[in-house]
Order: sequence, then structure tokens, then C-alpha cells
Amino acid sequence: MVVLNNTEAVIRDMQPDDISDGMNLSRVEGWNQTEKDWELLVSNPDNSCLLAEIGDQVVGTATSMNYANEVACIGMVLVDPEFQGKGISTLLLSTLFEKLKTCKAVRLDATPAGLDSSMPEKIQAEDIQEVVEFDRYAFGANRTFLIESLIKQYPDKSLILKRNNRISGFALGRSGKKYHQIGPLSASSVQDAIHLIAGALKGLRNQPVVVDILDDKQDLIDWLESMGIEQQRHFVRMYLNENPRPGIINKQFLICGPEFG
Repeated sequence: MVVLNNTEAVIRDMQPDDISDGMNLSRVEGWNQTEKDWELLVSNPDNSCLLAEIGDQVVGTATSMNYANEVACIGMVLVDPEFQGKGISTLLLSTLFEKLKTCKAVRLDATPAGLDSSMPEKIQAEDIQEVVEFDRYAFGANRTFLIESLIKQYPDKSLILKRNNRISGFALGRSGKKYHQIGPLSASSVQDAIHLIAGALKGLRNQPVVVDILDDKQDLIDWLESMGIEQQRHFVRMYLNENPRPGIINKQFLICGPEFG
């Protein structure tokens, strides 16, 4: 047992019954693995597959595929967004490395996002101008009044994601008569958009949520559907005359709503 920021975390070997918990974590991250992939890892006694628990909650995983103790490939390093930044992935990996100390070679293929432990945080006053500029670049027009108003009215729903101390995306939100709306959301990548939505959903558990997503973002749509969000309505965006300021479409993921753009 290890204490992380006054929280007790337990690391233990994964069992076949834990695969559903692993699937939940990989689904939140938008990864492509299936239950059969997890079974391939967990069912092989030569592999080392670890799980982190806090109380009765599974909060992290890390696995290694061991090839005759010649090469071990580390993967599935996942931490529940609510518990990221608390050292759990470090604890999982250090425990895994100890188990693999007799292996001749240990490999870890990490994406740049995986190497960067940045997670969404609440927007602070000093972040607002950077958010406004990022939005102006992505949206194609200056929306200072809208951005500042939403952050002021709904500070708990206003998130920013930074990598290397620079903004990589933001998500705002508001409460509606029937639903909580997430948007606008602009980000540098679909993975950053997923991180932001996952962060927004943390504070909206068991509550109705709506998002208005651009239909070219199929990867994000697939992830949202895997989270249980269903398609309800469709809009067709039309223009009068020309559209001289389209913004950067590949950075636009969620609109604020048809009434705000």
C-alpha cells in the first residue's frame, strides 16, 4: 500500500475479472483495444499486468507483454482522469519495472500525449486572453464577449488544456433548462478534445448532457457513442453569400450551440 497525496493506493496483479475495469479506462481515453486484447495480455502467465485501486475503485492499469524474458513491451498505462497527476502512473511503472528487472530489454512506445501528463484544469483569470486568442484562431472571429461571459457565469465548467505551458485546447459549458451543454470546444487534436470532454463529464455524472459536434469529427463521435451518448438531432450549416472567415475547421470540435455558433 502506498499513500499518494493522503490517498491510499493499492497495486495488485490484474485478474480476468478485472478486464471490464480495464476496458472502462481505455474507453475513456478513446483507445481502440477490445476485451480480447485485454484477455491476450491478462491470460498469459508470462506477462505482468498491474492494476491500481483506491478503495473499491480501479483507478489505473499498466501491462507488459513478455517474450521469453528477452523483450518485454509495456502498454495500457491508463489512469482515471479524476486521479491523474497524483503519481499513480509512476507507481504502476516503477512496480512493473521491478517485476521486469531480469528481462533483457524493456520497451515502452509512448505518444507525445502519453509523455505529457497535462490534464484539463479550470480556466484562471490569467488564462482568459490566451483562450480568447486560441478561439479567434480556431473559430475565425473574435468572440471575447461570449468567452468571457461563459467563464464568468460558469467557472466550474470552463476548462483549459496546456502542453509545454501553451494552450492546446479549451472547453466551456453552461447549464440549460433541460441539459448541461458542453461547448464551445476547440483543441489541437481529437485526443485533446477527448481529454477535455472527459474532464467536463467528471462534474456531470448522472446528469443529462448535450453536445453539438461537427459531423466530420467521426473519431470523436465514435468515442462519445462508446460513452453512451446518442445522436438526437442534426443541423445543416448554411451561409449567406460567402464565408471569408471559416476558421480552422480541424480544431473545431463542439460548437456553443446553434444560437451562439
